[in-house]
Amino acid sequence: MDGTLTEPLLDFPRIKSEMGIGDHPILESLAAMEPDERRAAQSVLDRHEEEAAAHSTLNRGCRELLDWLAAMQVKSALITRNSLQSTRTVLSRHCLHIEVLVTRDDAAPKPNPEPLRLACQRLEVIPADTWMVGDGVFDIEAGLAAKIRTVWISHGRARRFAAEPWRQVVDLPALLRMLESASW
Repeated sequence: MDGTLTEPLLDFPRIKSEMGIGDHPILESLAAMEPDERRAAQSVLDRHEEEAAAHSTLNRGCRELLDWLAAMQVKSALITRNSLQSTRTVLSRHCLHIEVLVTRDDAAPKPNPEPLRLACQRLEVIPADTWMVGDGVFDIEAGLAAKIRTVWISHGRARRFAAEPWRQVVDLPALLRMLESASW
């Protein structure tokens, strides 16, 4: 969601500092905490996610892409490491409809392939017939682990991770052009 559908607003260094986890991955650090420490850190994360969701801005081309998918009757899922609450806030704020939501509340977070497999199950599709689109390394790693074609949205950045996406586009309008030219 963040960085793919919406412009990224989460200040990860600040969140990690407030949670007291250094430079470690947020969700993985939460999972390793004792219950009292986890509740306090979770509160910090939830506050930041909800604030970012409430002030979110769609990436250029997001609405057009989702409208095209709906018009073509292409099923879609939103798989995010965010909470269900912040995901619903983004969808409601921008009046977006996506058939299936899979958040960290539903499955182990990306890069684990479990949320992608769950989305495929809920959409009643097989992984080989799907695309995983995302702007981060966890998106690509999860897609590869789930045996799903991965499309990395670079936003003009150089790829600084080893995982090799199936395709790469610079932004959502470029993804839409790629989809429009695909043979269905």
